Amino acid sequence: MTFPIRFAALAAPLLMLFYGIARYVDGLDGDRGNGVAWDVGHTAFFVAFVLFAVLAVHLHRVVPVRARWQRHLRDGALVAALVGAAAFLWVTFTDLFPAVPTGLPDAAMIGLPVLFQVGMLTLLGQLVAARRLPVWSPLVMVFGFVLIAVNLDLLPFGSVVILCGLAPLATGSLRPVGP
Repeated sequence: MTFPIRFAALAAPLLMLFYGIARYVDGLDGDRGNGVAWDVGHTAFFVAFVLFAVLAVHLHRVVPVRARWQRHLRDGALVAALVGAAAFLWVTFTDLFPAVPTGLPDAAMIGLPVLFQVGMLTLLGQLVAARRLPVWSPLVMVFGFVLIAVNLDLLPFGSVVILCGLAPLATGSLRPVGP
């Protein structure tokens, strides 16, 4: 397994965990935003999604394909993951720099990040179908993102759940390609 997969699968959820803790610290005064914890936490979240995009690119490279439809599915999953990651990056950027207009309707700001989970779930699902990854891995990862979507205050817990889901990638236990 390549180093970028292991590093990104470990570092991205840990940076999200750091963001969740910084978000909690930022809210201790009863107000969230425009402070050191806010800026540092959002920067960590931004870097986390850069790493998630790196992870998606490298997963795309290791997904085995035997048929044209599998290649199209893999390629579409990568596009979805990258568009979703870019949406997360844009939302985070506009949180860090509120003077920058989002330029996107609210529905797009909410809906586009979902593409990241769809793309990642598909890439990981293809690895499950190829018996290179345990079936629970993508399900646990998605559950972590669902927790965060339900309530941002669950971000630290959801990040740990995502880390658990990506553990087979972070530990380098992605199974080799079989016959």
